[in-house]
Amino acid sequence: MGLLRRFGRGRPGTLRRARSADEEHLRSWAAARAGVEAFVEPRTTVTDTTMLLVAADGEWTRRRVSGPDGARRLARSLRIPVYDVQLVGYPQRMRDHDARQRVLRDRQRRRDLGA
Repeated sequence: MGLLRRFGRGRPGTLRRARSADEEHLRSWAAARAGVEAFVEPRTTVTDTTMLLVAADGEWTRRRVSGPDGARRLARSLRIPVYDVQLVGYPQRMRDHDARQRVLRDRQRRRDLGA
């Protein structure tokens, strides 16, 4: 058994599909945060359609879903707005959150080096 198959990733060149664990992660993540919105990302040659959830503070998570229709159904069941990322782009609060996290990591790294 190859290393990738051992970790559930399939053969190289094989399209990775959504699993029930992906949906469960999205559900629990959305339930634990306020102001969550969903952004549907298109399928690529390597990964199936993905859903990006972004909270009000810009924190985010991404998982595979079973196509655009599956993403919309999931968003409806979570009662959150859903957008097509190719039409609306990524929210600024997500980029701001990533920038803040980068600054915090750099500060921590400098502290660790100085200790």
